Amino acid sequence: MKNSNLLLPIFASVTLLTACGEEPAPAPEPTPTVAAEPTPTLPAPDQELLTTLLAETCPDLKPVNTAVCRRTMGADTVSCEFGLGEDDYLRNDATLAANEAGDAWEITDPETVCAL
Repeated sequence: MKNSNLLLPIFASVTLLTACGEEPAPAPEPTPTVAAEPTPTLPAPDQELLTTLLAETCPDLKPVNTAVCRRTMGADTVSCEFGLGEDDYLRNDATLAANEAGDAWEITDPETVCAL
């Protein structure tokens, strides 16, 4: 019992000393943040877009019957496979990329695509 009577005043004095020396921490200063520049986003190319692009770029080609466009993650270009006229098979290829303004898709090699 004697040990517990001695520890009580020591514990109380240590608690008081630690409580008296504490001050509230200063509020953190807000750091200025730079707003990210918005990047234009283009719609995902589909059969309708490819049909329109081919009709504008290559008016002598038969109309697109079927098409599949794929864009790999992080790529700047889109690979499209398509069939023309009555052809249901994806026999032809075209690569699409954003135009200089970055607001529309365009065919990257129209001479090769139009030569089909």
